[in-house]
Amino acid sequence: MNEYSFRTLWHLDAPVDTVWDAIVSTQMDPRWWPFIERVTETVAGEPSGVGSTRRYIWRTKLPYKLSFDIHVTRVDRPVLLEGLISGEVEGIGRWEFEPQGSTTIIRHLWNVRIAKRWMNSLAPAMTPVFAWNHEQVMKAGGEGLARFIGVRLISSG
Repeated sequence: MNEYSFRTLWHLDAPVDTVWDAIVSTQMDPRWWPFIERVTETVAGEPSGVGSTRRYIWRTKLPYKLSFDIHVTRVDRPVLLEGLISGEVEGIGRWEFEPQGSTTIIRHLWNVRIAKRWMNSLAPAMTPVFAWNHEQVMKAGGEGLARFIGVRLISSG
């Protein structure tokens, strides 16, 4: 399996508690992230969110979908969400929230492997295309979150 390390930054013109609440309360849903097709909670977990598991079906800019579960392993309100990812994507996903005065920086750190055979066989030639695709999905997420909470996306990248 091919391994990927994706780093994305969103800088939103909103306080950290507003951003945290929007992400945690919606569990990254299609109301604001257009590439999410469906989210299903499969395990409720603790009130903090630790131990919960959700199945995500993602569309992408390219003509394929990915399905994976995120099992929440760590929640440190309002600075960190972390989970184990399994399914067609496997690894660790981490969201770091950093208050910057009245704004918030979110760092998305994804260290994953892809379990789809066709993607792995094409990876030597397609890795730059897969990275571009990931960037498009993440950019749409930052823009959608900003719209959802009614603030400006200062930067994304």
